[in-house]
Amino acid sequence: MLCLNDGLLLNKPQLSSFSVLVFQHTVILLLLTYSFRGQSQGVGASQTIVAVVGEDVILPCRLEPAADVVSKSLEWGRPDLEPRFVHVWHEGQNLLVNQNPSYKGRTSLSIEKLRHGDLSLKLSAVKHSDNGIYRCYFPSQSKESTVELVVGSVSSPVIAGTKLNSSSVVLQCESAGWYPEPEVFWLDGEGNLLSAGPTETVRGPDDLYTVSSRVTVEKRHSNSLTCRVQQKDIKQTRETNIQISETKMHHDAETEKREREQLVAQSKEMEDLEEKKAKLEEELQKKEEEQKDLEQVVNILMEQSKELQNQRDQLQHQREDMQKNIEDIENKIQSVEKMAESDRAQGYYEMKSITLTVKRQLQDRKQEDGKLCLQTQTLLNKTNGLLDGMTDRKKEVENHKEKINEQLEEIQRKLQTDERL
Repeated sequence: MLCLNDGLLLNKPQLSSFSVLVFQHTVILLLLTYSFRGQSQGVGASQTIVAVVGEDVILPCRLEPAADVVSKSLEWGRPDLEPRFVHVWHEGQNLLVNQNPSYKGRTSLSIEKLRHGDLSLKLSAVKHSDNGIYRCYFPSQSKESTVELVVGSVSSPVIAGTKLNSSSVVLQCESAGWYPEPEVFWLDGEGNLLSAGPTETVRGPDDLYTVSSRVTVEKRHSNSLTCRVQQKDIKQTRETNIQISETKMHHDAETEKREREQLVAQSKEMEDLEEKKAKLEEELQKKEEEQKDLEQVVNILMEQSKELQNQRDQLQHQREDMQKNIEDIENKIQSVEKMAESDRAQGYYEMKSITLTVKRQLQDRKQEDGKLCLQTQTLLNKTNGLLDGMTDRKKEVENHKEKINEQLEEIQRKLQTDERL
């Protein structure tokens, strides 16, 4: 069962403090919405406030007669928004749970002013989207007032000139980033309006206006002109001046000629640099391919050199083994000779014959192995020489590549510098 306690609807079972707070805020906003539908009387006269994007503004609202409203409730809102609440005050504190997100952190009320019946709202860093009609509502007395906020945006104009012929020039004045739409005027040196072509207006996706206007003037000894851009609703004016004379126009023509010549020269230089860059890149690619081939040859030669070294070592071991075998056989022959000097003469001679044959075979094998070892050493020397040459060539290619890369980096820096210019 629900009961009414101090203007709040509560369940008999006790709710958490957070639930009570949320429920209280909801009820207050519902009451404001319901009360807002009834007939109301004025708090203060309606008026229009003009501001420029980024400024802080005060939306005025005063209670008459003045009274302390710190402990009361009041609402600032925009009926065209959903939710409409811009700022809500309730019994000494801000109530912003249902504040429109676009105003978050940008609205505030002064407690000192509220004590004297001043309900004015401070709106910080105004934006174009803040344009609209704001309603100040004081529900306890069913009083309200409205304030229209007009937010504008301005920028300074720029004048550019184009030579029409030897005696006249066409000037164009352009200014971007205005709101609301401004007007453009041309004035002579005495402040008189000049007859100009129709103003061209473009509205961008950000709702800001860009305006431009052209005027044709005669070149005189001294001819001063002013382009003025103004927006009456926001009471903003921006203008710029230009001095036209024969001397200046001649100077501008000479300057323009020099600038064209510089551009042509820069363009030619960039083309030369691009061509040089392409050649260096092509040369670099060839060097990289050559380096890969050299690295492959070096790797093969290194493997071959390693194998030859192993072969040479094996041959050396074979020679040592054969020499040892010969020495063993000679020792055995000497032993048999001593044993067979008397009884076994015939066997001795046969054994000696066999031994001599083996000895000759071993000597022949030794000579062949010596030749093979010599050939292996010769091939190894040639391989090592070729390997040293390839290694030096590889270093030369790497150094050449480094120089090419340095030149490419220098060309790239020049190209980037010319692009910035």
